[in-house]
Amino acid sequence: MGGLVVCVTVLVLASAFGVLHRWRSGRVRVRDGGKRLGAAELGQGLGERATLVQFSSAFCAPCRATRRVLAEVAAMVPGVAHVEIDAEQRLELVRALDILKTPTVLVLDADGRIVRRATGQPRKADVIAALGEAV
Repeated sequence: MGGLVVCVTVLVLASAFGVLHRWRSGRVRVRDGGKRLGAAELGQGLGERATLVQFSSAFCAPCRATRRVLAEVAAMVPGVAHVEIDAEQRLELVRALDILKTPTVLVLDADGRIVRRATGQPRKADVIAALGEAV
């Protein structure tokens, strides 16, 4: 009977963790207030109004879908640039920004200040809403 209780407890805790992880993944939230990135860190210039910065890795399936979403949003909104950074090639920047998984998307305002962050694949509507704060 004791083994059954332990098994059920482990299943409940694992399920709760899974639900929490799924709920947080891809959500655009405020973070890194005040940190700024410029052309030196990004490897190219900032967008005129905002910049969508995507940290990706080679074998990341959600990174491809995120790339597509961010490229579509950048094409729809004038003055918005999309920059993709290979996390494996830029480990110093990954550590400095506390990037823990790919894809991670940062929304920068025109001055390069980080105004929003999403870990996991963000939804297009959430990216557009985050841009509203950046521009």
